[in-house]
Amino acid sequence: MEELPVPQNIKINNITCDSFKISWDMDPKSKERITHYFIDLNKKENKNSNKFKHKDVPTKLVAKAVPLPMTVRGHWFLSPRTEYTVAVQTASKQSDGDYAVSEWSEIIEFCTADYSPVHLTQLLEKAEVIAGRMLKFSLFYRNQHKEYFDEARVQQGNKMMPSVKDNSGSHGSPISGKLEGIFFSCNTEFNTGKAPQDSPYGRYRFEVQAEVLFNQKTNLYFGDLYCMYTAYHYVILVLAPSGSPGDEFCKQRLPQLNIADNKFLTCTEEDGRLVFHHAQDVILEVIYTDPLDLSLGTVAEISGHQLRSLSTVNAKKDPSCKICNISVGR
Repeated sequence: MEELPVPQNIKINNITCDSFKISWDMDPKSKERITHYFIDLNKKENKNSNKFKHKDVPTKLVAKAVPLPMTVRGHWFLSPRTEYTVAVQTASKQSDGDYAVSEWSEIIEFCTADYSPVHLTQLLEKAEVIAGRMLKFSLFYRNQHKEYFDEARVQQGNKMMPSVKDNSGSHGSPISGKLEGIFFSCNTEFNTGKAPQDSPYGRYRFEVQAEVLFNQKTNLYFGDLYCMYTAYHYVILVLAPSGSPGDEFCKQRLPQLNIADNKFLTCTEEDGRLVFHHAQDVILEVIYTDPLDLSLGTVAEISGHQLRSLSTVNAKKDPSCKICNISVGR
């Protein structure tokens, strides 16, 4: 029997967080003999990967020979923002049930995409279910080490400067490693109405009146929902001054929230004054996307402990949690 043709000039396009389209050049004379395609899909080896960790099982896909390009979709074997290698064989099913196959094609590399706004809206809807009632607050605060504030005063013109967000949260988050901002908290203790005295991030706290960061000239975006194998969940929100670079970045990638009417963080007007509320049952991580002058608030040492174990720096999301995962790649 004449050998089956090896797929040539493989092209990958229309890549999402859990799908892609694949096509290749093929001799028209051979198409009638080809009944199936075999696709070998593997996560690209990371040089820094843990050598003792169980390796991912390679995914061998068998597909009927459909017109190209062919869509490959599956959240059980495709994760967002992950590098893969792919190779293809053509195959012909024989009368005895076995397959005659071509040689493998060249190996092609590609990277899956971030969560789209559609996926983030699914996460948003899950977060709304668990957000709980709203509590009043008046301050945003940021804990850091003394050296951080000293450097801001001396080397940065008395300003805290945005930095690139770490990789905490959902693996497919479009803001991780890309959005620049300054991390703030606003959660209060329900019995005192004040910020907690403990913090994982440092013994010095910058406090600023809520209206400085959050007002009618600020846009609010939902960024992520995640947990770290714990009962409580984190919601990442982004505060971006209207028209700023951060605002333009978020507008294209994140669901925008109504600042006066949402389940997480609100700014409303009562008797001519701005009033602020935050959700009680989730821990809010608020990213402000512009530089901020220290003169707009105060810096003081907290009386509590530095609870390093509660830090979410580069925290990995629990992929098995049914509350904060959606049915796409983790």
